[in-house]
Amino acid sequence: MSYLVPSEFVTKMVDAGESKIFMSTRDTVIRAYMAGAILALAAAFAVMVNVQTGYPIIGAILFPVGFCMLYLLGFDLLTGVFVLSPLALIDKRPGVTLGGVLRNWGLVFIGNFLGALTVAVMMSIVYTYAFSTPPDKVGVVIAGIGEARTLGYAKYGAAGMLTLFIRGMLCNWMVSTGVVGAMISTTVPGKVIAMWMPIMVFFAMVFEHSVVNMFLFPSALLMGGHFSILDYFIWNEIPTVVGNLVGGLSFTGLTLYATHVRTAPKRDVRAVRARAVA
Repeated sequence: MSYLVPSEFVTKMVDAGESKIFMSTRDTVIRAYMAGAILALAAAFAVMVNVQTGYPIIGAILFPVGFCMLYLLGFDLLTGVFVLSPLALIDKRPGVTLGGVLRNWGLVFIGNFLGALTVAVMMSIVYTYAFSTPPDKVGVVIAGIGEARTLGYAKYGAAGMLTLFIRGMLCNWMVSTGVVGAMISTTVPGKVIAMWMPIMVFFAMVFEHSVVNMFLFPSALLMGGHFSILDYFIWNEIPTVVGNLVGGLSFTGLTLYATHVRTAPKRDVRAVRARAVA
């Protein structure tokens, strides 16, 4: 598996961020829509596996198949552009502005949400025979997830909000590591392996992913989950988005950029040796 050293793949990260900022509105939305839809289908698949086997770890092991598919097809997730786009601004690429970064984030959010919502409606139809019966076992579990991860946080107040935010941070630390991991290799098997590991970690540890939640919570509402749209946005989606932004940019984007592109001056070896001798 061909491997790129960090200084090479971090430069690719900055190049990718610049490319996404200058992408047309049409292409940005289409790519984001398909990313949201594919990730939503992978989430439905993972929940189904959990229900069928009774072992959530199996669903976590298999969930990354969706992430790998959407990345290899060149589609964009909000969690990825949170990390890549700002690097082009920090690197002072010509023509890159804060407005361009925010535009990219906004368009990808809209595309991801519409794609995930489309799959939420389609899978809700599958789970309920077009809303003519109560949800099947998988639908019941998804409705329960919606309640547990909105009202479950709300009952703890500020402590619940902080927990939600931290789970969002930890999530995109892992997810963005998967995005970067795909840049480490120049072969498909290498990319898949590098992506698979951190994505499996985030899903197994039940961290909060803003795009996955764009599928889970609308699905839960459609199938009778006992929480409101306001509960969903206040007690999940908005804090998760902020946590995803802070975690991915802090732990992945800025750290890699700082130490592999804007490296600090090396220590004077001769001076260190002279002090050691003295």
